[in-house]
Amino acid sequence: MSQTQVLARKWRPRNFSELTGQEHVVRALTNALEQNRLHHAYLLTGTRGVGKTTIARILAKSLNCETGVTATPCGTCAACLQIDAGSFIDLIELDAASNTQVDNMRELLENALYAPTGARYKIYIIDEVHMLSKSAFNAMLKTLEEPPAHVKFVLATTDPQKIPITVLSRCLQFNLKQIPQTQIAGHLKHILAQENIPCDTPSLQLVARAAQGSMRDALSLLDQAIAFGEGKIEEAGVRDMLGIIDQGYLFDLLEALARRDGVKLLSLADEMEAQCLPFDSALQDLAALLHRIALAQTVPQAISEDTPEYARIVALAKSLAPDDVQLFYQIALHGRRDLSLAPDEYAGFTMTLLRMLTFMPDDLATNRQSPQAAPVSSKPSVIAEKKPQAAPEQTIPPENTTAPLLDWPQLSQQLKLTGMAKMLAHHSEAKIITGEKIELCVPDVHKHLLEKKYQDKIQAALNSYFGKPITLNFSVGSITGLTPVALQQREEEEKQTNAIAAIERDPIVQELIEQFDAKLIVPSIKPIEK
Repeated sequence: MSQTQVLARKWRPRNFSELTGQEHVVRALTNALEQNRLHHAYLLTGTRGVGKTTIARILAKSLNCETGVTATPCGTCAACLQIDAGSFIDLIELDAASNTQVDNMRELLENALYAPTGARYKIYIIDEVHMLSKSAFNAMLKTLEEPPAHVKFVLATTDPQKIPITVLSRCLQFNLKQIPQTQIAGHLKHILAQENIPCDTPSLQLVARAAQGSMRDALSLLDQAIAFGEGKIEEAGVRDMLGIIDQGYLFDLLEALARRDGVKLLSLADEMEAQCLPFDSALQDLAALLHRIALAQTVPQAISEDTPEYARIVALAKSLAPDDVQLFYQIALHGRRDLSLAPDEYAGFTMTLLRMLTFMPDDLATNRQSPQAAPVSSKPSVIAEKKPQAAPEQTIPPENTTAPLLDWPQLSQQLKLTGMAKMLAHHSEAKIITGEKIELCVPDVHKHLLEKKYQDKIQAALNSYFGKPITLNFSVGSITGLTPVALQQREEEEKQTNAIAAIERDPIVQELIEQFDAKLIVPSIKPIEK
């Protein structure tokens, strides 16, 4: 019984017309071959699995096909068949990752001086060429400067920045792009139809997304999915195989956000934790969903009606403000980045959701008690934890000692403290605060600040502010997060998130990204201080 060939090898493109997603490279190479404008060295760059080695082998066939130099090799002559089988004697493939030393390169280049055994050109394909040592590159450079007429180099790399500029300048460079998900899904559908394997559209979209632009990875995942599903591919099985979050949870989370329903938000997070769903993947998929919602809001035709959960995407696009969607997207990305720094993944995930809820504008505050608002719960609503509006600046005269002060963050700023005393005040949260008595709580992580001399400085500042002795007590315990420093950090995060969203929405920035494939360096964005 013959062994079944894996899909990645069985369906490897044999000519340029079978390639998926690299039309710009195919067009350039086809024109060069048809016009016989051949270069002695080609450099193919791109991430793994996008077709670098495949293009190199097709180019080798194009140069050595017995019908002549052509962009459409016959695929049936001895040269084409031997190159496909990996047995063509004048095609030398070298993995630079395991042959980094100068001796290997010198031996290879000495062999290049000899004419091909029976072919038109001797082809050298060097994969992961950036792994070569400096001396190996120098040895190669001599041949690249004065190459024999019968030799062609095809270099491939995932990291062109590590290749010396002297080598780069002597190569014709092609940058292979990551293959779009729609093209990967379409290609997988074609393959499964030829293989007579039943599948559904959502499962192929999940595989295409998981492949992250790599057709080879997509085919490997497809092989796994076939084995996992015992000969058929269905969405539920693919989700289990990939460990992908059920999209229903993500829609429910965003719908709860749209209603400002904090209780439902945490309830969904608890359900996800109970099912041991990975929160890192949840934030990644949540960002992807927000991207689709943003597309539905700005370019509706970009969302196909065949898209899974199309109706729910459109509904959320109508119920969420575009600014909120942009903000949620940034918060999801930041939350995922910081997940490893959180006390645990559940805390990091729920804090990200609370951040989204907290930073939503208060334009619907007057409607929260309407019949459409979230149902009343016996538990305290998370909405109550929204950032409180700062009270207008005020100075309480000494005689008004019975009036309550509700804003410790504002008062602590007016005390004009410095050094460690200021740090103690800013990391404290008021439990009781009036013109007569103030009780402050410090979280356990900052209890080292509770030295008497720092407490005495705060006491003196309060006495001076009120013009009379104030009873001041400190305790160590849990806090709600409304310390001056926490509120300041929250405000700075909001400013940063809004600044990033504003830059991303800028028409000039969008045009640069679309036309020149520009990348936005997010850490360089800073909000303007007013």
